[in-house]
Amino acid sequence: MTDPASLPPRRGRSLPLSIFGIVLALVGLPLVIGGARLISLGGSWYYLIAGLGLVLSGLMYAGRRRAGAWLYALVFIGTLLWAFWEVGLDFWQLVPRLVGVIVLALAAALLHPLLRRPDRAGGNTPAFTVAGLMVLALAGFGVLMFQPHFTVRATGDMPSAVPAAASGRDWQYYGGDAAGTRYAPFTQIDKSNVGTLQVAWTFRTGEPAINGAEDQNTPIQVGDTVYLCTPHNQVFALDAETGEQRWKFDPKASSPVWQRCRGVGYYDAGASMQNAPAGAACRQRIVLSTIDARLIQLDARTGRPCAEFGNGGTVDLKAGMGEVKPGYYFQTSAPTVARDLIIIGGWVYDNRAVDEPSGAVRAFSARTGELVWAWDLGNPAIVKEPPAGGSYTRGTPNVWSTPAYDDQLGLLYLPTGNAPPDFWGAHRSKAAEEYSSSIVALDIETGRERWKFQTTHHDLWDYDVGTPPTLYDVPDGKGGTVPALIQGTKRGQIFLLDRRDGTPLAEVKEVPVPQGAQEGDWTSPTQPYSVGMPGIGTKPFTEASMWGATFFDQLWCRIEFRKMRYEGDFTPIRSDRRTLIFPGYYGGMNWGGLSVVPTVDYLVINDIRMPQWGRLIPRQETPDPAQAASVHEGYAPQEGTPYGISKNGFMSPLGVPCHAPPYGTMTAIDLKTRQIAWQAPISTLEDTGPLGIKTGLRIPIGMPTLGGPLTTASGLVFYAGTQDYYLRALDLYTGKELWKGRLPVGAQATPMTYVSPESGRQFVVISAGGARQSPDRGDYVVAYALPKGR
Repeated sequence: MTDPASLPPRRGRSLPLSIFGIVLALVGLPLVIGGARLISLGGSWYYLIAGLGLVLSGLMYAGRRRAGAWLYALVFIGTLLWAFWEVGLDFWQLVPRLVGVIVLALAAALLHPLLRRPDRAGGNTPAFTVAGLMVLALAGFGVLMFQPHFTVRATGDMPSAVPAAASGRDWQYYGGDAAGTRYAPFTQIDKSNVGTLQVAWTFRTGEPAINGAEDQNTPIQVGDTVYLCTPHNQVFALDAETGEQRWKFDPKASSPVWQRCRGVGYYDAGASMQNAPAGAACRQRIVLSTIDARLIQLDARTGRPCAEFGNGGTVDLKAGMGEVKPGYYFQTSAPTVARDLIIIGGWVYDNRAVDEPSGAVRAFSARTGELVWAWDLGNPAIVKEPPAGGSYTRGTPNVWSTPAYDDQLGLLYLPTGNAPPDFWGAHRSKAAEEYSSSIVALDIETGRERWKFQTTHHDLWDYDVGTPPTLYDVPDGKGGTVPALIQGTKRGQIFLLDRRDGTPLAEVKEVPVPQGAQEGDWTSPTQPYSVGMPGIGTKPFTEASMWGATFFDQLWCRIEFRKMRYEGDFTPIRSDRRTLIFPGYYGGMNWGGLSVVPTVDYLVINDIRMPQWGRLIPRQETPDPAQAASVHEGYAPQEGTPYGISKNGFMSPLGVPCHAPPYGTMTAIDLKTRQIAWQAPISTLEDTGPLGIKTGLRIPIGMPTLGGPLTTASGLVFYAGTQDYYLRALDLYTGKELWKGRLPVGAQATPMTYVSPESGRQFVVISAGGARQSPDRGDYVVAYALPKGR
């Protein structure tokens, strides 16, 4: 007679066990295959071991053997130990490692009574207890997913604030003021009432940001008028109180690529027009540069071109540039108006060719449009127009972002780009090597160089300086201050320099970096690191940094990471295999800029944490240049060099980043201690998700950011350049979200604020044309204010 204790479960119970066993085996099989591949690349053994355990456990479950449950329990416990050993208590790192095995453990616990032998009654309590614990664990993960996981939390000790400056300042510059502080000395909207903000007015330009165009405009405000521009350089003047249109100017500008207008400039010609008759036109002027390389001046009251400026209101910025193919040279950032000058740099078409228009910077008379000086770093002898029949030095580092200037010192501060193309440098001139990816100070009256500081040597990674410099007098630790320039970079390094002479105020070290450039090129043996200031998002990757929404894409990302060349920052890009570029060439920090709060000496920064990969393509293997993709992704020809370049973001097959969150943060740095006061993830998954599908979930994972922050004397940080469609207000002292207002589409721009001279109400304005890579596009300018009477 057979012992009943050795009988398998009754056959009526076998179907659920068989299904579960098949599921375990199907989950485990890809882990076995992928795990073996990962080991062959020198990676973790976990996936192979866990995959084998799941496959064997699944076969045992399908065979109705209780040993399958014990084997899965062993896999589960081993996974817990491995996960905590590898990433500690990092919540987002634990999600893909543990949620899947917890779900399977819940199913195993619920099915466990079916494995009980027919001669035994009861005994279900332990299994249901385990099931309950798994439910609690999943619920815990679910709750914690909707909580922001601060990278650095505020200590609770609030800094002492000095009294705020008197209000009433116009937002006359792209960065609020000539120093680029993005700070407003206003206190009307504060932490006690920001939650009551409401839409005061909405204006629509009629030009949605579509077909590659992006709305990155920060309006300016002078008196009772707000001025803004669209991606194709239409200019609108709006009533600051109501948002009603006063005038519109359309320059009919066009470019085949990169349609953007980050802002306009303002010039008050009143002092130079004292003898003009009353009511003369163009006493106050709006300055516009276009995506087809024109400089235009408009009467700020009427929007009509100023006839005395240039040729009927227009200066041709292509003059002196030699050959300019369509889309190869124009302006995207706001013109810089300083004293009676308009300073203009230019954007060039990244990675197309060695022979591209010059990076020369020019200053024009703000009254007449006459060229006053030129700074051609390739030929310092050219101080104005180039020789007849010639051009400014072609292919030199350009200035595509927004300069800052110090009127007292008489210095203009230029953030420079790279000599084209970005990813090959063997051909670069001595001047290009000295000035690429630098900050250069020029005498504002003559355009002659005073000093320079380089942030990346022999840049082969597109680490041009896109972040506008910020000027601020930082505490010196002795009760005084030092005039400083704060420079954020794509590398996540923040350089703190004495703006009088470029001397570092925070220690900068030359650190050895990986070598082994592609044959024919070379790499700098060291690179500058600002060790006296915190780095933002600069922690090097390891295999454990790889992430995914599931077991499977995390494993895929680990394999891809191991297949790439990556030795840390500045790993050389070669042709034999892909190189991982981190920090990526979007940043770190980018064109949105930083903000400083003089009442508490805080520096506020948003950042991007998105790596890319790159591989050089030998010239004989490169496709037709006409097949080149967008400016920053896909293939680019780099004509005139031995190699093209293929590059893209490092994403999983599900369209999520291959590294762990956050992908964007907001950070406050105390400039007295030069330490991070707090750092918080910014943005949720509400309007994006895997495979580009909107999740609708307000999970504050921290998404890539664009634009910059706005700070106020009342202790608020306003920000909108997120992947979800909100303008947010954060507590300056803690980083906690105090309010958010839903926008019709996402935004990329930096918000601005002003106090209306008509009503005394403070308005916060954001231009919303669509978040980067979002299909939802618009043409909105939205102003928020407290309810009337508040």
